[in-house]
Amino acid sequence: MKPLLSILGILAAATLTFGQEFNNLPVSTQKPPLHGRHWMAITGKPLAATAGAATFHKGGNAVDAACAMLAATCTMWDVLSWGGETQALIYHPKLKKVIAINALGVAPTGATPEFYKGKGYKYPPQYGPLAAVTPGTPGGLMTMLAEYGTMSLKDVLAPAMQMAEGYPIEAQTANSIERGKAEIKKWPYSAKVFLTHPGEKREAPDAGEIFVQKDLLATLQKLVEAEQQALKKGKSRKEAIYAAYDRFYKGDIAKEFARGCQEQGGLITEQDLANWKVKIEEPMMTTYRGIEVYKLQQWTQGPVMLQTLNILENFDLKSMGYNSARYIHTLYQAMNLAFADRDFYYGDPAFAPEEPMKGLLSKEYARERSKLINWEMNDPKAGPGDPYPFEGKQNPYQDAIRKWGNTQSSLLPSYRPMDEKFLESFTAGTTSVETADKEGWVVSITPSGGWVPACIAGNTGIGMSQRMQSFVLEASENPFNVVEPGKRPRVTLTPSMALKDGKPYLSFAKQAGDEQDQLLIQFFLNMVEFNMTVQESCEAPSFKTYQMYSSFGDHEKRPGAITLNTQTPPYVRKELGRMGYRISYEDRTSGPVNAIWFDWRHGTFWGGSSNHGEDYGLGW
Repeated sequence: MKPLLSILGILAAATLTFGQEFNNLPVSTQKPPLHGRHWMAITGKPLAATAGAATFHKGGNAVDAACAMLAATCTMWDVLSWGGETQALIYHPKLKKVIAINALGVAPTGATPEFYKGKGYKYPPQYGPLAAVTPGTPGGLMTMLAEYGTMSLKDVLAPAMQMAEGYPIEAQTANSIERGKAEIKKWPYSAKVFLTHPGEKREAPDAGEIFVQKDLLATLQKLVEAEQQALKKGKSRKEAIYAAYDRFYKGDIAKEFARGCQEQGGLITEQDLANWKVKIEEPMMTTYRGIEVYKLQQWTQGPVMLQTLNILENFDLKSMGYNSARYIHTLYQAMNLAFADRDFYYGDPAFAPEEPMKGLLSKEYARERSKLINWEMNDPKAGPGDPYPFEGKQNPYQDAIRKWGNTQSSLLPSYRPMDEKFLESFTAGTTSVETADKEGWVVSITPSGGWVPACIAGNTGIGMSQRMQSFVLEASENPFNVVEPGKRPRVTLTPSMALKDGKPYLSFAKQAGDEQDQLLIQFFLNMVEFNMTVQESCEAPSFKTYQMYSSFGDHEKRPGAITLNTQTPPYVRKELGRMGYRISYEDRTSGPVNAIWFDWRHGTFWGGSSNHGEDYGLGW
């Protein structure tokens, strides 16, 4: 079977060097690719991309622009807010290395399994103050800007502050507020901000209405005031930004945030805020056919992509044919194995026990895992492996893994359909931010948290995170991710970066919970194995698996369930059905992926964004 190289069948079956020939072929994508020579700015909200463009035009670098875009998306609410979390990868052109930013909040004082069980929870709740980890995005933004940017906090926050004064709200956010108003009404500070027409049939803003956030604007003004006062005292740009950081986490903003959280039944204390710190880390990396692929550490699900690529490297994917039944089955089974490891072994590396990441990411372990693939049928019982021997150690969790597998087996005979609640918890979106500049800086961010219906902390205007729900309360489910004060939950958020020949090759990320890495893997393979352009790769039909545990809500899974694109040929559908897959269909399955590809032959950037959602960008 010859590989289908494009969703529209327009690419010739030729041996192409990455990006050296395919850009002369006809372009038949639903969105045009972006091109730039000086900079590229892509994100989930058009207004936020404009904020990035404005920052570039002021002379900022890719980090400055990414921070401005992050601030703007946080001010637009639908998928995140200022009280959420920020995860980033930054390519530093002078050091010629990828740097990881860990700006995920931690469980507050008093957040223990016993506390949540005592309130009748199987997992920490999805909404409200008891769902909140400490806010990470403000600290993450200010740390990135101070360490790697060039501009002042005042200049970078200017677009977001203009938006807080009032911006025309989009239908997506306005309708999310209306749908979530019953939850919003539980929290007085949220109702004050979101429900602009109280008592009317529609209490949320109308699409296009000027949405004003006075409390948030006052908070952002306080950050700028702290920076400007420090500059007047002779402090450096970096020191002044950290003065604003301290005001947020140790000053009057922190005091009001903690008060507002506790007033509404939350746990976050002033000391929790003061103790929290952004971490600048080493990313994790594997190679796939000579390309270096970078992800954040195991406090995210990011390494699952690295594990999957290690398994897939053992097979000739290109010869299988793009989105053939054999190709889809191979990727699905490889992801089953890697995600089962994620579900049991990933957690905050700052807390014991130590995750066996060396073993999990070893090529030898991947080869052994690849031998478990059943080539005739889906394996609904795929469970975590034993990476410890690949570290020269003995697995202390063998009994737990055996019981984990037995528990899953007991759930399998009665297949449960993918109802709306399950799909919403599994695929709920956030956003992504991708920037690059001619000096060589590259930024990939997947921020999230504090989405509608958020609980706003007092008079700060800041919606609190809902990330506590990604913890577990039972060590039998994952001994590395049991809730504990000061600990970070294992999150789905997973920016990506790839280098080839020592230079940036791809910067890419997407929103949508547990489906992030499975679709990013397919995007990456579209380019590496099937020579698609970045825009074709963003739009190309992908499939989705639900065999891993959801990181949200009730933490459910659906073994064997798969969503295919409606373009999938009948013979592929029939073959996958024979192999035990339970198939559903969607018209658009590719993302939304946002990506930048680096055309070193011509010294330019190509930008891509999936053909659904509001994601897109600008280049120059």
